[in-house]
Amino acid sequence: MFSPRTASSSGRRQPGRTTGRKSVSGAATSLLFSPRRTGLSARSTPTRAQSNAASECINYDVQTFGSSLPVKVMEALTMADAEDQISVKVDESGWAWMVCGERLIIWKICQTAVAKLSVCKELQLPGSEYNYTADLVAVMSAAPLETATVQSISVLAVSAEGTARLWPSLSQEGNYTETDMDLGDLCNFVVAVRGGSFVLTLEKSRLLRATADSSGKLQYRALQQGQGMLSGIGRRVSSLFGILSPPANDTLHSVLWVGGASCLYTLTSSSVSKWELDDSWEHQIFSWDAQRALTESIADAIWGSESNYEEIKEGVNVTYLDMKLSQAGLVVLAAAWHPSDTPCLAYFCLVTLQDNGAAISDHFTVEVTKYSVPFQSEEALQATRLVLPPSPGSTAFLYNEELVFACWTGTSRGGLPDEKISFNSAGDGVRGGGCCANLPVFFSLNSGLVAVVARESASILPETMEDSLCSSLAAAPEVSVMETPGRAEPIAQEDKTKHLKAAFLQFCRNDLVGAQTVTDELFPVDSDGEEGAELDGVVTRINLDLVDDYPASDPRWAESVPDESAGFPLTSLIILHQLEDKMKAHGCFMDFLLQVGLLDRLSQVTVRSSPMATRLLLCEHAEKLQAAIVLKNHHTKHAELVNRAISIALQRNNATVPPSLTAADVFFREVSQISSVFDCLLEEEERSLKENPVDSVQWAEVVLPVNNIIKDVLQAAGHYRETKSSIYRASENANAEPEYIPWTASGGVDGVRTVISRQHEIILRSVYPHADSELRSAFCEQLVALLDIYLGGYVAQLNSMQDQRPSGAQQDRYNTLEMEYSQRRSDLLAPLLELGQYQWVAALAEKYCDFDILVQMCEQTDNQSRLQHYITKFADQNFADFLFRWYMEKGKRGKLLSQPAAQHQQLASFLQSHQHLSWLHNIHVHDYSSAHRTLYSQANVETRYFVKKKTLLALSKLTVLASNLPEDELNKQVEDIVEQERFLLHQETLPRQLLEEKQQNPDTMPLLSAHNLIQLYICDDNRRANEYDFKKALDLLEYIDEEDHVDLESLKCEIFGKALRSDDWSSADGTDDPLDAAKDSIFVKILLKLIQEGVPLQTYLPDVKELLDLDELSSLKSKPYFEFVLRANYEHYLQAQM
Repeated sequence: MFSPRTASSSGRRQPGRTTGRKSVSGAATSLLFSPRRTGLSARSTPTRAQSNAASECINYDVQTFGSSLPVKVMEALTMADAEDQISVKVDESGWAWMVCGERLIIWKICQTAVAKLSVCKELQLPGSEYNYTADLVAVMSAAPLETATVQSISVLAVSAEGTARLWPSLSQEGNYTETDMDLGDLCNFVVAVRGGSFVLTLEKSRLLRATADSSGKLQYRALQQGQGMLSGIGRRVSSLFGILSPPANDTLHSVLWVGGASCLYTLTSSSVSKWELDDSWEHQIFSWDAQRALTESIADAIWGSESNYEEIKEGVNVTYLDMKLSQAGLVVLAAAWHPSDTPCLAYFCLVTLQDNGAAISDHFTVEVTKYSVPFQSEEALQATRLVLPPSPGSTAFLYNEELVFACWTGTSRGGLPDEKISFNSAGDGVRGGGCCANLPVFFSLNSGLVAVVARESASILPETMEDSLCSSLAAAPEVSVMETPGRAEPIAQEDKTKHLKAAFLQFCRNDLVGAQTVTDELFPVDSDGEEGAELDGVVTRINLDLVDDYPASDPRWAESVPDESAGFPLTSLIILHQLEDKMKAHGCFMDFLLQVGLLDRLSQVTVRSSPMATRLLLCEHAEKLQAAIVLKNHHTKHAELVNRAISIALQRNNATVPPSLTAADVFFREVSQISSVFDCLLEEEERSLKENPVDSVQWAEVVLPVNNIIKDVLQAAGHYRETKSSIYRASENANAEPEYIPWTASGGVDGVRTVISRQHEIILRSVYPHADSELRSAFCEQLVALLDIYLGGYVAQLNSMQDQRPSGAQQDRYNTLEMEYSQRRSDLLAPLLELGQYQWVAALAEKYCDFDILVQMCEQTDNQSRLQHYITKFADQNFADFLFRWYMEKGKRGKLLSQPAAQHQQLASFLQSHQHLSWLHNIHVHDYSSAHRTLYSQANVETRYFVKKKTLLALSKLTVLASNLPEDELNKQVEDIVEQERFLLHQETLPRQLLEEKQQNPDTMPLLSAHNLIQLYICDDNRRANEYDFKKALDLLEYIDEEDHVDLESLKCEIFGKALRSDDWSSADGTDDPLDAAKDSIFVKILLKLIQEGVPLQTYLPDVKELLDLDELSSLKSKPYFEFVLRANYEHYLQAQM
C-alpha cells in the first residue's frame, strides 16, 4: 500500500492580517454553553454526557451549544421511526432547522440559559418519493436573519422531484403556496440569495432562480451558463474567458452563497463556477476546470514520494465533496483513492483556492489530512461534509454520521494536531452542522447541538514540540505576573529572550492573558528607543532559534546539540517533516507577535551590513524555510548532486559532520544559511563540465538540474514573500523603512545576484554553443526563469525606496540603483536577443519594461504589428515616445515619419519638440496649414545658415499655397515670405569674386545681417563693384532695424562716398561739360536708378557738404574740378525731378 504524505502545491496563501487583539474572555465561559446536565434516555434531552466524544478528546472539548432543544425537536426525535431520515442545518444567523421524515422544524438557537424564549415552528413538507434533507430548505428575510422577526421570515422547501412549498411568513404555518416545478432532474440544494429570491440546484449542474410573484406563486427560470456579456458565444471562445460548458455527466456536490459579495459558487465533479447576482439579474463570472488543475496536484501530494509515482498517478481517482469560504480563500473538500492500493484507502484533502475576482489563481494549497477510510463507493464518500469556522485560524472540521475530524487547512499558521471525535456510541450520530457564533456546531442525536472548542491546555505548536519547549525553558526562572521583574529592575537581553519564549509558550497554550501580561512587563508600550532596539534583537533571536533549531529528539543528534541551546527542539526524525514543523512554529510565533501587540512595534535590524525592517527579516526566515523544503525535495531526486554541493558548503563554513549524522542532517538544520548551497552547486557544475568531454552524453546534463534547483528554491521563496505579504506588512502609521534588499537579490561573492550572473555566463558562453536545439530550448527557458528572479529583486529594491518617497541623498541612491538596474537588464537580455531567442526575450522585456530591447527585437524581425501592440499595451508608460526617440537617435527618420494612422496623433505630439521633422509629418497627413506654421516659425528663428533659411521659406510658401487658408490670410502669409526672400536675394547675389576673396562657400555660409551685407557690397575687396552693387547696398538700408543702433544717414553717406571713390575722376578734368564728364560714372548711374524707381532725391540724397567731408573722399575734394562736377550733377538731377 502507498502511504500518504502532506505536501503543498504551488503555494499557500495567507489571509489578510487583522489588527488589534483577540478577546481575552475564553469561549468556554460564554452563555452559549450550558452547564453539564444529567443524561436521559436515548433521543431525549441531549446533554454533553451522552457522547463519549468529550472524554476521548485530547485537544478539543465537545460542549453543549445554547439552551436545551425546543420541545418540538425532542418530540420529533422521540417519535421518529427507524426509517425516518433526520437531517439538520445550522445557519450562521443563529437559526437551525431539522427535517425528520416530512416534518420541518425551524427554531432560533437560544443563546441564553432560558430555553422558553426560543422561537420554534413546525411546518409540513409536501409528499415525496425521496427522502428530504435540510439542504432542500432555505429561510430568508428582507432584514438580516440575526435580527429578523418571525413574521418577516419566509421559508422555501423543495422536494427532490420539484414540488415547492413557500411560506411567505414563518409565523403562519398554514399559509403557503405550492408549485409543481418541471425540473427534469432531481433537486439537491436550495439557497436563499438576494432580491427575495432563491437558487435551486439540480444534480446535473443546472441552476434555477425562483421568486414569488405578487400573488405569492413561485416563478422560476434557468441561470444560463455564461449569461451576460459573454452569452451566446461558443464553448471554445468562452473558455478563453474562463467559462466552460459542463460535461454531460457532471454532478453538483455543493453550492455556496456569499452574501457580502453577492456571489454564488458551485462545486461539481469537474469544476468550480462563480456567478454574480443582483436583485433581478445574474451572470456567470467563470467556470474553472478543477479536474484538470487539481487532480495531478492532489495525486502528487498523496503518492508523489512513491518510486513508481508516474505509473500511479494515471489511475488516481478524485471526487469533490464540499466547499466553504475562509479568509484564506475557497476551501474545497476532496477525496482521492487508487483502486490498485491494498487495502484501498480514500484520503481526504483540503484544497484552498484563490478567487482573484475574475478567475481562480494558479497558486493553491493542497493539504492532505490524516483522515482516511477504506474505500467502499464514491457515494459513501459524499456523506462527508465540511464545516469551516470564519475565525482567522486555519482549523477545519470534516464530519459524517459517525465522527467529526478536526484538521489543519494548510494555510497561514499551524493549528492543533489533527484529531478524530467519535459520535458512534449507541443511538448517537451526527445529523448535520454549520457555524454559529464563529464556532463549529454539530447536531448530535444524543447531545443535541454541540460545539467543538479547542481546550485551553492544548498547544497550537506542532506535535510533541510542547514538551521540548518546556524542557528548553526548564533552566529559566518561573515566569509569572508576580515574579516578572519590575520596570525599576532591568532585565538582561538573554533573560528577556527566555521570558519572551515563555510568553510564547503561554500563547501557544491559549493563555493569551498570561502571555500579554508577561509581554507588557518585558516591553512596556511607553518604553524608550533603546528598549525598542532591544525588542527587535530579542524577536529576531527567537525566530532565528526556531528556523535553525536542533532536532534534539533524534537520537543521532544527542551528542551534537549544544548544552546551552534554549531553542525549540524538534521531534521529527525526517528532515522534511522537521522543516515543515519549523514553518508551523514560525507561523505561531508571527501570530503571537500580532496578538500581543509586538508586531507593529518592531523597527529595524542590521542584516548583511545594511539596515532592514525587522518584519521583513522575519519574512526572510520563513522564505528560507520554504526554500529549504523545496531544496530537500530536490535532494531526494538529485541526491548525488545536492550531496556534493552540501559537502562543499559545509567545508567552506568549517562545519564538522559527526559520525552519527549525514551532511544533509547538518546542512538542513541551519536553515538561515541555505543560500550558501547555490555557489556550491555552480562549483560542482563547473567541475562536471571540465571533467566530461564536450561530445559526451553526460557533458551538459548537470546544468539542467542545477538550473532547476536554483530556480525552484528561489521561486518558492519569492512566492512565499508575495502570497504572505499581508502578515509582514507595516502598519499604516509606521515610520519610513530602510531600503529593502531581499536575500534573493543579495550581492557579494556568494550572493544570489552573483550566482545568477555567473550561471548566465556559463550557459551562454560555455554550454549553449555546444548544445543541440532541444537542450538550447531547455536552457533558455530555465535561464529566463532565473533572470526573472534576478530582475524581480531589483524591482523589489526600487519599490521599497519609491514607497518611502525618497528625497535628497535617498533620491540620488534611487537614481543610481535605477541606472544600475537598467544597465544590468540590458546586459542580461542582449545576449539572448543576439541568439535569436525572441520568445524568451519578449517575455522578460515586456514584464520588466525594457523598451530598448523590445524595439531592437521588432526591428530585427521587422515585426511592425508587434510594435503597434506594444504602443497600445504600454500606452500609459509612453512607449510610443520611446519608439520615436529611438528612431531619432538611430537616424531612422523614414520609419519615424511612416507611422500608421493610429499613431499620427501621438507622433504629432512628439514632434512638437522636434519641429525640424514635424512639418514632414504634417505634409504626410495633408495638414498643410500646420506644416506652413512650423516651417515659417523655423525660418524665422533660423539665424545661422543662409541656405537653410532660404529653403525653409521656400517650403513654407509651398505649403501655405497648398493649404486651405482663407484667401486674405493666404495672401498676407505669401507677402511676408516674399519680403523675406527679397532680403535673402541680396545675399544670394553677392559677387562670386567677392565670396572667393572672403573664403565663403555659398552653400555653407552663415546668414548675414543687412548691415554686414552692405559692408560686403561696398568694401574694397569688391573690386568689380558696379552701380547694381551700390544700389543693393542702398536697398538694404530699409532692412536695418532700430535695435541695430546704426546711423542710417551716415551709412548712406558712406555708400555714396564709396560709389564716388570707385570712379576715375581724373579723366574728367578739363572737360567743359560736367554732365557729360560724369555720365558714365557709377554715382550718376545710381541717381538714374533712384529716379527710375521714383525715389525723391531731394529728401533721399545726403547733403553735398556731408559727402565732401567724408574721409573716403579726402583725396578728391582737394581737386576743385571734382567738387564742381559733383555739385553740377546734384543740381541737374534734383532739378530734373522737380
